[in-house]
Amino acid sequence: MKRFGIMLSTTLLLSGAASAADLNWNSGTSSIYSPTSVSDWSGFYAGVNGGFAWGTLTSEDAAGGPETENNSDGFQFGGQAGYNMDMGGFVIGAEADLQWANIGYTEDLPGIGSFESNIDFYGTIRGRAGMAFGAVMPYVTGGFAAGRGTSSVTDAGNVVTSQTANHIGWTVGAGLEAKATDNITFKAEYLYTDLGTQTYNGLPVGNTDVTHNFSVVRAGLNYKF
Repeated sequence: MKRFGIMLSTTLLLSGAASAADLNWNSGTSSIYSPTSVSDWSGFYAGVNGGFAWGTLTSEDAAGGPETENNSDGFQFGGQAGYNMDMGGFVIGAEADLQWANIGYTEDLPGIGSFESNIDFYGTIRGRAGMAFGAVMPYVTGGFAAGRGTSSVTDAGNVVTSQTANHIGWTVGAGLEAKATDNITFKAEYLYTDLGTQTYNGLPVGNTDVTHNFSVVRAGLNYKF
């Protein structure tokens, strides 16, 4: 009888504890359950990034004629700043970045020397939209892009004639950002950028129209304020 009483008491205690645990979970006061988002992405941020670019550079005589298309590539490094607004897991925002770059190519010109054309720096102003899954957010992005390019001819005597021009175009891409802490995030991003066509005047080979299109894969680090 004594054993039966102990067993009955133990059963009642366990049942009561289980019921209390259920009530606590449903009440929203449990340390495990929270009615709010696990990770809030809202706020201003700034950071740095670096990556590699590859694409095509199209050139032709400004007066008309056949187009020449060449592969271009190079590295880029820079910084970005932006703002996110977390609307319950759907995150929208805007970001601007400025990149130092050496994206271009060099071509031998028989009997003349060599022709080189590069994007020296470029920047973008983009909208971003993503879905937050706790500390991870995949996103898409797109907007305005602009940059400065340099085209030059080096003759047989190693004399360089160069011209610069400003390019204006657009960019679109996607990325993945993840929180390391509440304030520090890492991101990986792909962008396709079309900087349009500009004319480089006064070169020894004549006035030349140059078009820059390239893809960028880059990694970055952000600090959220």
